[in-house]
Amino acid sequence: MGRRRQQEDAGEPTTRRGQRQEDRQEFGRGGSATRYKMREKLVSFGDDFWIEDEHGDRKFKVNGKMLRVRDVLIFEDLRGQELAKLDSKLVAVRDKMDIERVGGKSARLTKDLLNVLGDDFVMKFDGGDEIKLVGNILDHEYEFRRGRDKIAEVSKKWFRIADSYGVQIEAGEDDIMILAATVAMDQSSHDVK
Repeated sequence: MGRRRQQEDAGEPTTRRGQRQEDRQEFGRGGSATRYKMREKLVSFGDDFWIEDEHGDRKFKVNGKMLRVRDVLIFEDLRGQELAKLDSKLVAVRDKMDIERVGGKSARLTKDLLNVLGDDFVMKFDGGDEIKLVGNILDHEYEFRRGRDKIAEVSKKWFRIADSYGVQIEAGEDDIMILAATVAMDQSSHDVK
């Protein structure tokens, strides 16, 4: 359990210093993780929305294209360059979702069949790399883990805005693939509700 939770459980005030120490402990020296702000239920095909950093600056656009044959979510940078693609047809199938990274590896999200009790997922990349999504997907409180290392976390604890949650990603990880997986999980969780 993190120090912040221990402090909250003990009734101690959470300090900025304590939070920084916790972040360094969880995400490496120097607090190198990047935090993004996401909004629940805004993922909709045909609509566009922005992924912002924790300061409210726009970082990535998610373009919901409605095509004749299928609907696609396209992740773009600030200049409109396509970074990744998520197909609605694949999102609708809860236990398999494909994310295509432009100029990079693709990944498939599948339900973790080894974990019969939880609602965990596994993100398998073309090259064999594997990342587990562990925690409460429906409530936006889960982690991305490579082996025993936490490389990203999804949580509502960083933002007090209704229907918002944060995604914190360790430096050196592929932010776009993790954000795309988060959007896919958000979409599938709302399909379930």
